[in-house]
Amino acid sequence: MTADELYDVIVIGAGAVGENLADRTVQGGLRTLLVEHELVGGECSYWACMPSKALLRSAAALDAARAVDGASQAVTGNLDVAAVLARRDSFAAHWDDSGQVRWVDGAGIDLARGHARLDGARTVVITDAAGATRRVTARHAVAVCTGSGASIPPIEGLREAQPWTSREVTSAKEVPDSLAIIGGGVVGVEMATAYTALGCAVTVIARGRLLASLEEFAGEAVTQRLQESGARVLTHTETSRVERDDSGRVRITLGSGDTVEADEVLVATGRRPRTTELGIDSLGLDHLSPGDALPVDDTLLVTGTDWLYAAGDATMRAPLTHQGKYQARAAGDAIVARAAGQVVDDAPWGTHVATADHHAVPQVCFSAPEVASVGLTARDAEEVGLRTRVVDYPLGRVAGVSVHRDGAEGQARLVVDAEREVIVGFTVVGDEVAELLHAATVAIVGEVPIARLWHAVPAYPTASEIWLRLLEALGRPS
Repeated sequence: MTADELYDVIVIGAGAVGENLADRTVQGGLRTLLVEHELVGGECSYWACMPSKALLRSAAALDAARAVDGASQAVTGNLDVAAVLARRDSFAAHWDDSGQVRWVDGAGIDLARGHARLDGARTVVITDAAGATRRVTARHAVAVCTGSGASIPPIEGLREAQPWTSREVTSAKEVPDSLAIIGGGVVGVEMATAYTALGCAVTVIARGRLLASLEEFAGEAVTQRLQESGARVLTHTETSRVERDDSGRVRITLGSGDTVEADEVLVATGRRPRTTELGIDSLGLDHLSPGDALPVDDTLLVTGTDWLYAAGDATMRAPLTHQGKYQARAAGDAIVARAAGQVVDDAPWGTHVATADHHAVPQVCFSAPEVASVGLTARDAEEVGLRTRVVDYPLGRVAGVSVHRDGAEGQARLVVDAEREVIVGFTVVGDEVAELLHAATVAIVGEVPIARLWHAVPAYPTASEIWLRLLEALGRPS
């Protein structure tokens, strides 16, 4: 075997997760090969986090100006759609990954272009665009960071109608006159917000309520704002059939028999791990099948192996970019430690584990209003058997918020473990509230006692004063 065929670590997937993992192993002294068959930088850079937030930001900035008397009189026009799309293109680097490739090279990571498939223990076969194959082997570890793709539900005619997924909706070159969105989760809600602001007639069709995994008041606030902005929101509504006619128009038949017509349809009903063509069946592991999420321990080692790791959406532990990068750092450091024969710190909150996946996953839905949450909802806390105290406070009564925005509305909630007197959940809904989230994440991860939080004084007048108001509503510990 030549040196070109043998690496210390092979990382499959060069998105944000794979890049982070490879960076950690290279910094730990391990020769690492990163394999990618699409764009280096992955889903987040080109079809998810960055382009979607760029689409949303222009409308949010305009709305913020219109919400402050004195500034609102200076706003005389509407969004320039072409300029919004051009700005989005710049944030997606015009779908050119040369900048990301330069970063990989500068980090000392080797890069191979092609589709990677496992072929037994520690071995990967790479097939390039021309069909040529290359067989490489890892001394220590192979890490799967292949991410996820849109899940297409088994609705009659949906696949044949060629729906948009998150990729098409974030990279569209034109805004259609009308868009139907099947799904009421974060992707559906964010794109409903963006496209409504861009002048598109949007209909959202959700089987349940919007943002069903979050606190109920979050979905209610977002539903109300979408409707006020002109979108049609159909909750607790089934979709039974989708068809595209010869003119290109889409007709959606609902469970009630009513129909919705639109120029395009976006399916936003969830994600599935990209493991179908990974070669899982070559490993002889009865508990793994192609297409499955890869089960891992908290060091991100795949169950039943001592060499295969997985991080990010391939595990579906906490399918968010920031959590995947967090997992990648833990996995990379664990690989380095094991390769050096060092003790792995795999106790909860240790150096080589991703404990936060279970207790403190932060998430922001960049809708209007924004929804930021971390930890447990009140319902989740009750279901796991915690005795809790739940307090709410209206954002509009916080001085810093009211100065920031005329007629400010919103709500914040603390979920407190009444026995340990620590926060286990936080949700805030309001305009431009995302930056309030990290304080809650730190409090939950650090298990900061409520009594100590009273000494964390928020500056006046800032939106962070919501913390004082929540603590006052909670009451001082006895």
